[in-house]
Amino acid sequence: MIYLDHAATTSPKPACVVEAVTDAMLHFGNSGRGVHEASLGASRAIYEARRRLAELFQAEGPEQVAFTPNATFSLNLAVQGLLRPGDHVITTEMDHNSVLRPLYRLEDQGVELTILKADRKGRICLADLAPSIRENTRAIFCTHASNVTGEVNDLAAISAICRPRGVLLAADVSQTAGILPVSMEQMGIDVLCFTGHKGLLGPQGTGGIAVGRGVRLSPLCVGGSGVHSYDREHPSAMPEALEAGTANSHGIAGLGAAAALLLDQREAFYKKEMELMWAFYDGVRKLPGVTVYGDFSDRNALRAPIVSLNLGEEDSAWAAGELAERWGIQVRAGAHCAPLMHRALGTVGQGAVRFSFSHSNTREDVEQAIRAVEILAEEVTA
Repeated sequence: MIYLDHAATTSPKPACVVEAVTDAMLHFGNSGRGVHEASLGASRAIYEARRRLAELFQAEGPEQVAFTPNATFSLNLAVQGLLRPGDHVITTEMDHNSVLRPLYRLEDQGVELTILKADRKGRICLADLAPSIRENTRAIFCTHASNVTGEVNDLAAISAICRPRGVLLAADVSQTAGILPVSMEQMGIDVLCFTGHKGLLGPQGTGGIAVGRGVRLSPLCVGGSGVHSYDREHPSAMPEALEAGTANSHGIAGLGAAAALLLDQREAFYKKEMELMWAFYDGVRKLPGVTVYGDFSDRNALRAPIVSLNLGEEDSAWAAGELAERWGIQVRAGAHCAPLMHRALGTVGQGAVRFSFSHSNTREDVEQAIRAVEILAEEVTA
């Protein structure tokens, strides 16, 4: 089996992550619900994960990082916590349904929505941003990198346009967290939404949101917090303000272990991932019948380690099925929950076959994938 679907979820997880989860399941109690060692052990692990993630993202402090089940929850929390009827919000055709669908729902409730268009290579034009800002523009929700093409948006440049106008930048870093450098401080990110199970190498069911100190979000969920239990209102101080109920301490312990690994090894991992991605791209880009999507013209540009392609006019699901059944190569086909990006690329009917790489892959994996694509390309063009 050759696993090339890391943009969906990384697999296998590092040994340190598995060990941390196992230890937590054997020893942790409920964080914040007692003063005994089992409860305190869970609390310590959760705090350490906050601290490491705050360092990784250059957030304003560990307390500004709140944990959620995934990026979808975080993005819904950010959308519904920031916007009210009468507000205007901007997003892009590069963004995922986890951004689009919450915004569509609020649009039906009186929020005004502008979507910046992407070109045929899946890139937005920053020159379109400033003219789209209105007096009532509250925020821009923007992906750091496309989950279809791997194209990276310049968040610092976006913030430089938005911040002087009082517009908040909410960034979806699902495809870049743990892979690319992400700095809330340097990039001017006000709200950062992440998932733990992709480039962060953590367990599924983990994610979070990091919020600048001057930003206030209305919580999506309220209830037990372990503090101020006699108050009618949910606590307003971070991180409890955005957390309610029992924390996923088992998963967060694994995420904390992954964050420690990435603080030490992220740059080395990224270097290998890009070497593998470029080797695959070079091996398939000129094959007859193969169409590769995105802009690969600048080999020094930051990008997520993703290559999406199609074989002739064949449905992407057919190609992914052939790769899995004949060679054991596991990839993602279809729309990737990014319908507007596929509209921009002209692949709505066909979808695309996405190959995504991690440091756990090998050059042999890449060579086998190239050969498989070559054989399929020969078959569809015969």
